Parts: sequence; structure tokens; C-alpha cells
Amino acid sequence: MRIPARGAARGLTAVAVLALALTACGGTPATPTPFPTAATSSAPGLRVLVTGLEVPWGVAFLPDGAALVTERESARLLRVAPDGAVTPVGTVAGVVAQGEGGLLGVAVSPDFATDRTIVVAYTSAADNRVVRLRVGADGTVDGAAQQVLVSGIVKAGIHNGGAVAFGPDGLLYIGTGDAGRRAPAQDRADLGGKILRVTADGAPAPGNPFGTAVYSLGHRNVQGLAFAPDGTLYAAEFGQNRVDEINRITAGGNYGWPEVEGVGKRSGFTDPLVTWPTADASPSGLAFAGGALYAAGLRGERLWRVPVTGPGVVGTPEALLTGEYGRLRGVAPTTDGTALWTTTSNRDGRGDPAPDDDRILVVPLAP
Repeated sequence: MRIPARGAARGLTAVAVLALALTACGGTPATPTPFPTAATSSAPGLRVLVTGLEVPWGVAFLPDGAALVTERESARLLRVAPDGAVTPVGTVAGVVAQGEGGLLGVAVSPDFATDRTIVVAYTSAADNRVVRLRVGADGTVDGAAQQVLVSGIVKAGIHNGGAVAFGPDGLLYIGTGDAGRRAPAQDRADLGGKILRVTADGAPAPGNPFGTAVYSLGHRNVQGLAFAPDGTLYAAEFGQNRVDEINRITAGGNYGWPEVEGVGKRSGFTDPLVTWPTADASPSGLAFAGGALYAAGLRGERLWRVPVTGPGVVGTPEALLTGEYGRLRGVAPTTDGTALWTTTSNRDGRGDPAPDDDRILVVPLAP
């Protein structure tokens, strides 16, 4: 499935650089091939589902088709129904919203039908942490009744990461940021600038490459994680001055930061699958749907569609919704696979909010 193009809207000045193959062991990909950037497209049938939100960040669908949405600034958890009805279900205690920090990602347990639990990432007064919460029979969440899964992730005004996702293996994956410190992203003993993999109780997952919670390293700021149906893990990452990235993540992979930004072709580092100039992306949310990755761009103010034809094999990206709704933050496929929910982030201090911001958009996926 894909969003059909409706003709070129705005021309793009950037060239997306892609690697068309990645070794099975997760090593350096083949020499990247430059492609002309695809024309920007709109999305026929797109509709605004919700307005008036306060910096929505994470989106995670419940089995009944409604979604839980986090608000970074207010620390509220919202239940959003498919018809757009919004119900506040709880406020997460201990959240300190400063700079890019606050209430961040949310993930629904794969065993939600029996355990009624969710996971959220947030910035506290001392650190970034990931906690487990329980959804009551009435749908509400006691935001103070937390089981801490991972704590001690360094915090700062920038680069707090915040992505959380359950993998097909039932384990929890966590994207963290380097908190602006750069070098510790290469330190296996430091939780910043990493992707972590832990059990449902927060213990380092069996089989992790270093015997700790660290799954991969050398990341600058990971705010988007997505699994393909074949189990391949992809991550969206903010670059610094030159390029943003989508990476294929493998156990023990080193993605270069701060030694390498973008494609470095250096031994010991894994090059990205896709790069964009930072003005065209700043990718936050990431989702896999209908044979493609969808990356929501903040600074780029667009939704990128990247076709995936095999593990680590990608086609030419297509830019959707360029400049139409401002900064885009979260993206998640609906439970029935017919659409994406995408959130705007125009009230985060870096956008130009419209009177009805922030919004949730429903972007149809064509069969």
C-alpha cells in the first residue's frame, strides 16, 4: 500500500542519498547511489482528525483501534478514538518539560489484552527514564503508579531521544540521545546516544551484544523506531550540520556519531540507508506500513515515504505534504492498516502555529 501521488506540488532542492544494499551482518553498505529527489505529493483524502493539542509527541494504537497520544508539555496521556473524540486518561507524574524534554514516546504492550500495560519515556528532574504504567478497566491511567524500567539516561535541553517500541521478539527497544555531549555516544557504558533493548521488566535482554542494555551505539538523537514485517529494525536519526539519517539497526552496530555524520565509508561504522540535508527532514517519528517507511520531518515540514524492497534495500524517497501542515512529529499506522496518523508539532517553540494547532492528521494508505 502507498499514498498515491497527485502530481508535483513544490520542487525540492535536495538530493537524497541512499545505499541500495546492506550486508547481512549489518556492515558498511554498498557505495551510495544519488537519486533525483522525487516530486513532492499531497495525499488525497487526508483529513484533520483532532485540533488544539499541546505538542503531541508519541502515538501508539490500542487493540480497539483508538490511540494513546502523549503531550510533551502537559504530561497528559490522551485517548483518541477513530472518530476524533479525545479523552484525557491520565497525567504522568514526575515529568519535567524543558527544552526538548518532557513526556515523549509511548508503546502498548504486545500482551495488552492480558496485562493492560503501556510504556512511556519521559524527562524527569534528574534523567530521562522509561516506565511502565497500567491502564485500568475504565481506560484511565494512574500516572503516579510507575514501575521504572530504565533510568539514568542522561538529560539535557536537547537530544533526549524518547522513542520506545516493542519488537516482534516481545522485547522493548528504546532510542536515546547524546544530550549534546557527543563523545559518550561511543561509550558502551553510557546509556546516551544508543538504542537499548530490555525485557518487559527492564533487564538487559538476553543476547544483547555487550551483556548490558545497549543494543547499538554511535547515535546522535533517536526519536523514531520502526519494525518491518520481516523483523528488520529501522531508526530515524537527527544529524548535526549536514545530513539526517535512516539506519538499519543490527545488534552491536556502531553508527558513527560523533566520528561520522552520514556516509563515511569507514571501517567499524555502519553507514545509513538514507540521508537528507537537515533542512529537508529532521526526522522524528518513524513507521513502517504498506512496504515503506514513513518519516515525519520537523524542520523539513514534510512526510517522507521511503519504499523498502528488502531488508536494508530502499528505493527513491517521496516527499508528501511539504509545507502544508508545518512541523510533523509523530507517525503511526492504524491497526487496520488503512491509514497513518501523523501529528504536528507547531507549538513546540520552533514552529509557526496556526489557530487550530497542534493537530492529528489522518493520511490514507491506498491499497
